[in-house]
Formats: sequence, C-alpha cells, structure tokens
Amino acid sequence: MKTKKLDHLAKIYNEYDAFIIDLWGVMHNGIKLNSSAINAVKELDEKGKKIVFLSNAPRPTKQVVEFLKKMKMDNKFLKNVLTSGEAALNSLKKNKFGKKFYHLGPVRDDSLFFDIKENKTTIDKCDFILCTGLFDEEENLNYYENLLKNYTNKKLICTNPDLTVHRGNVEEYCAGKIAEIFEILGGEVIYFGKPHKEIYLSCLEKNQKTLIIGDNLKTDIKGANNMKLDSLFITSGVHRSKIDNEEFILELLKKYKVSSNYFQKELTW
Repeated sequence: MKTKKLDHLAKIYNEYDAFIIDLWGVMHNGIKLNSSAINAVKELDEKGKKIVFLSNAPRPTKQVVEFLKKMKMDNKFLKNVLTSGEAALNSLKKNKFGKKFYHLGPVRDDSLFFDIKENKTTIDKCDFILCTGLFDEEENLNYYENLLKNYTNKKLICTNPDLTVHRGNVEEYCAGKIAEIFEILGGEVIYFGKPHKEIYLSCLEKNQKTLIIGDNLKTDIKGANNMKLDSLFITSGVHRSKIDNEEFILELLKKYKVSSNYFQKELTW
C-alpha cells in the first residue's frame, strides 16, 4: 500500500460512509481541543456522515464525555463516544476474570469500578489485577516490575493498550506500558480497546465503508489493519518526536509493521 500525504480531508470524505476517530492526539491534546479537527468533524456531520469517537481511555464513557464538555466540545458529538474503559467495565460486572481485583492505577480512575468497589482488595488476595495506568505518585517503571514480578500467576486486565500519551507537551506512560512489563515478566494480559477487534465490532455497521483516523500506530492504525479498514495517520500526536520529515513517516510505518492509506500533520478539512 502506498501511503499518501493528504492536505485536506475534503478531498476523500465522500468515499466513506463512516469515520471512527481517536480523541486524545487527534481531537485534543489533553488540555485543549484542536480547532482544525473540530472544524473537520463539523463538516463531516453537516454532510451526513456517521462519526464515532473511539478512545482507549481507561474510564467509563460518561466520565470522558464530562471531560470533553469541560473543553467545550459540541454536545451533539458527545453521544458518539465509546471508551475501552466502558468495554472493560461491562466484562468486570459479569465477573469474567473472577470477583476480587487489585487496582493498579491513579485515583481518578476509581469511577471505572464504582459499581463493584466492594470487590477491591490487595494484590495478595485478588483474583486478577486491574490496570488503568500508573499510580499518581510513582513514575519509575522499576517500581512496577518489582511490584508485579511475584504475581505473574494472576491475569492483568489492561483497560488502555496505549504505551504513552502527550498531555500538552509532556509525554506520560499509559496502562499499556505496565502491561508490556507484565508480559515481559511472563504474565498474561487481557487487553480492552484498540487495536483489538472486539471494540470495533461495537461501532461498525455492515456495508458502511469506514475510515479510521488516529495518531497511534500501535493502536489506531494497527486496529484499522486488523479490521481491514482504510486509515488516516495523524503525525502530530504520540509519535511526533520521531517525525522530522515525510521519509521518517514511512520508516515509522515499517518499524511498527503497519500500513496507512493517508497521513496528515493534524486533522484538517
């Protein structure tokens, strides 16, 4: 597949019925909305295209919607949000991995298991480890290796497969990084979210030609490849520090063993 530079989404939008769009890294940077991306989405909406915002946020959809509201995203788009946290929560409520869990992640993610908080316990007593990210006070990855090395007999549920994200100009580790460490230690990880097929099946419809738009090659673009869907790679997101020119983009695609139909610096109509 030849990857083409796309100056304007307007040039190709009519080839597609639906658009599955990442949030963090495309629509916003964790601090403010991307005005160019917002304009592009408004144009798609006015032209009657289906839009789904698919996020690897390890929190319930309603919490992400509240976050977007604070950033002043138009209310009419908020009904089209789906998160990996929501997908995980649906399985947790069914006790698919056992009942008692140990939460590895920041306090802000406690809302994910609010309905089953009585099942939270210590890492020694848990049936499985629920990983939503890093603890607020601990960024040293060696800490997590030491914490987990004696518990690889338990399954780790990862609610955000992303390795890193940029909050403004600061790069932060995500739950996927902890999951990576756990797998290196020999443990089994169950992932919820992109690039895994299950989360796409909940927002795809038959006979709709769909374009995936995202900034993460390991999740957004890999997910598109897994589902055999076209994709648009946004280069100003999580991989931006590795991209100096267009040749670097093609090298990155090779490195991650993915292909993308198009690339843009930011989502632009």
